[in-house]
Amino acid sequence: MLRAVALLAYVCCGNAVTAQDGMCRQALALGLDVSGSVDEEEYRLQLDGLAAALVSPAVQEAFLGMPQAPVELAIFEWSGLNQHRLLVDWTRVSDAGKLKAISSRLRGTYGSYTDPSTAIGAAMVFGAGLLEQRQNCWQHTLDLSGDGPANAGLAPGLVPNAVVGSTTINGLVIVPSSRANTTKNLRNVKTLIDYYQTNVIRGPGAFVEAADDFEDFENAMTRKLLRELAGATISQAPARITPAGF
Repeated sequence: MLRAVALLAYVCCGNAVTAQDGMCRQALALGLDVSGSVDEEEYRLQLDGLAAALVSPAVQEAFLGMPQAPVELAIFEWSGLNQHRLLVDWTRVSDAGKLKAISSRLRGTYGSYTDPSTAIGAAMVFGAGLLEQRQNCWQHTLDLSGDGPANAGLAPGLVPNAVVGSTTINGLVIVPSSRANTTKNLRNVKTLIDYYQTNVIRGPGAFVEAADDFEDFENAMTRKLLRELAGATISQAPARITPAGF
């Protein structure tokens, strides 16, 4: 109901409605795979790649393109069943300074997990819980990066729709190459991209972006963010709105 009122106010009043009114066009939660197969170098490539992507001119422009209804951003790490660490709590991205501050925080963050398991289902549930905190946002998007299929906990394809609701879940897969530090079994998976398309992503407009190993993470993250932020438009807002009483 509140989301319906916010959308109608924006449509009717246009620029007269300001960010101070509490509107948010998109809640975007980014989940980074830091399981045991991700070594120290790959960890830094992942976090520093995201840090660089967030302050690239194109991504900043996409974040700040609708000042009347900013994007809210949260970033977390995930690994085993109960291993989730919130790196950046919900931040209202109202200016470039917020993105620079988040980028600096990521560059100063270091890994803490050694669990080799990959619990994608648990990461989906954790991310959905985060997004439930942002009911004022017209669109909810969860993005999970990963370098292998799930091997612990509830299979991602079995996570109930009731848990994720109308959240769009996208994937950023790090296509595994010849790596001595991983034992992840891909024998029963045609490709990791296919695995994510079949088992992980869901919701309106969901997609999978691929990185050619960790060295390409920054480029892949930039492409993914631009695509996600471009989709957070007024025309898509009603997908998360139930206009009861109208």
